Amino acid sequence: MRKKKTLSEYSTGELVLYRFRKNKLAMLGVAMFLFVALFILFAPLIRPYDTVVKQNIADRLQGPSSEYIFGTDELGRDLFSRILYGGRISLFCSLAIIAIAFVSGALIGGAAGFFGGKVDTVLMRIVDMLMSVPSALLAMAIITALGNGVWKLVLALAIGQIPRFARMVRSSVITLRNMEYVEAARCFGISSMKIMLKHILPNGIGPIVVSATLTLGAVILSISSMGYLGLGVASPTPEWGTIISENKVNIQYYPYLGIIPGICIMLTVMSVNFIGDGLRDAFDPKSKN
Repeated sequence: MRKKKTLSEYSTGELVLYRFRKNKLAMLGVAMFLFVALFILFAPLIRPYDTVVKQNIADRLQGPSSEYIFGTDELGRDLFSRILYGGRISLFCSLAIIAIAFVSGALIGGAAGFFGGKVDTVLMRIVDMLMSVPSALLAMAIITALGNGVWKLVLALAIGQIPRFARMVRSSVITLRNMEYVEAARCFGISSMKIMLKHILPNGIGPIVVSATLTLGAVILSISSMGYLGLGVASPTPEWGTIISENKVNIQYYPYLGIIPGICIMLTVMSVNFIGDGLRDAFDPKSKN
């Protein structure tokens, strides 16, 4: 019979996973996020895309019913279908934004922190210029210059998030670059790039992953905000913020048009924040109040 390991015998990764799984709110966040993500991912199996754009004026502004689960909008389009497919943009675009910002910020911050000197000065001054403009205003300016579109929205919001990750990675690299194992790797003639990718970044990745998770919720809200302002995805392509914007005239008399997509945004952001808080406590249990 295999002996059960004690906590002292767990690796760092196993301890993080153990503490994360013990956090009830974090596991609730995972369950909520998976529920939303699976519904969105398998949207074509639940509703054909034709129902997203198909107009049926005879059924306009119908409340939730057995035929229309979430009701219809002023053009008679199925709100349930539009929310399903709109979630693909809200959620998957936010993941793409975080991925682009994370990788770009890690490369910039890693190079600045590891090499220092003129490299650090030049890269950090570029980051400072980006940080001097609020990320929302920077994204709005880029979208205005490039025009509406999914990938233009992704690019605009990703650029606004790069400085956050660049600064965090730089701080981690500066802390770790003089550690004994890094000096030992240098003595063995390992290249600077390999040292940074194999020894420094993996050891400082914890706080960065937590920040990325918590930032995901803010990015989802940013995408919805841009859609509501008409700077994101252009109608009739559905997106949660765009759906609310399209129906803002009728929300006072037909509240479900705003409440239902608003609840979808709220649940998704809440689940991501629960996961982020759980990861923070798992990586640094002393930070838990």
